[in-house]
Amino acid sequence: MDRLLITGYSGFVGGHLLNALDESCEINLLGRSAAPKCDKYLEANIDPSSDYSSVLQSVDVVVHIAARVHVMSETAANPLEEFREVNTAGTLNLAKQAVKAGVKRFVFVSSIKVNGESTTGRAAFSSTDKPDPEDPYGISKAEAESQLLALGKETGLQIVIIRPPLVYGEGVKANFASLMALVNKGLPLPFRAINCNRRSLVSVYNLVDLIKVCITHPKAVGQIFLVSDDEDVSTAQMVAMMAKVQGKSNFTIPIPLWCFRILGKILSKEHVVDRLIGSLQVDISHTKNTLGWCPPYSIEHGFKLACKQQR
Repeated sequence: MDRLLITGYSGFVGGHLLNALDESCEINLLGRSAAPKCDKYLEANIDPSSDYSSVLQSVDVVVHIAARVHVMSETAANPLEEFREVNTAGTLNLAKQAVKAGVKRFVFVSSIKVNGESTTGRAAFSSTDKPDPEDPYGISKAEAESQLLALGKETGLQIVIIRPPLVYGEGVKANFASLMALVNKGLPLPFRAINCNRRSLVSVYNLVDLIKVCITHPKAVGQIFLVSDDEDVSTAQMVAMMAKVQGKSNFTIPIPLWCFRILGKILSKEHVVDRLIGSLQVDISHTKNTLGWCPPYSIEHGFKLACKQQR
């Protein structure tokens, strides 16, 4: 039986992964908050200098989920360096110590932001695309991926990289939760005309299932896997599904797309508008073909569980 070290276990994805693991699994945890029942626990930050040796002993696989994520009101003088401190240098520090401890495999949960921000007017992102990150978070993740793959070639550490798009499910926060709350209130929303874009999402249940496969699958080694529910939706379809699973009427108004673009320019929020009316699709054929994996849960299943918090 493999012994796992999981980072980010107190976060959204990490918490769901812990709940989904078989009780017979031996689990070590690395984090910054009180640990649930586990074999070993270390309270520490992910950074370039911390010593993780106490929780890496006898570990076979590291599942690295912890990261410095998006900060809505960024105050750092140099945001890129702040992201690199944790997501790049901190990740490499953990991986190098994993090599010294004899760890076999390092599963790194990265981000689709390594590929870029939008697929509007182009084909879906694929695992073979040249990285094209646009923000400090995506850049730090891309650099971590590159350095991990180089470390794997140098040392034999089995590197597996997973790039999820927006992840949702019970306990989700940020924009997805805010939109579900608006739909739940029955307010008229101006999204009916946003019906030609396509967004790839992944429920935390499908993402966790893929992580579990990547922990042991022999063909996962050295691979980059994109993941989604394999059911891309428009913004209008997303809102309609949110209404359906919450038992609400789909009260939406067909505001022309040019209105959103003008408003975005006026408010200097073009990037927000692009996420709303633009596309971001991922091609998961490499993931399915390499691992023999398909998302076990439908997008409606994920939406139903995500809406629990609105009740």
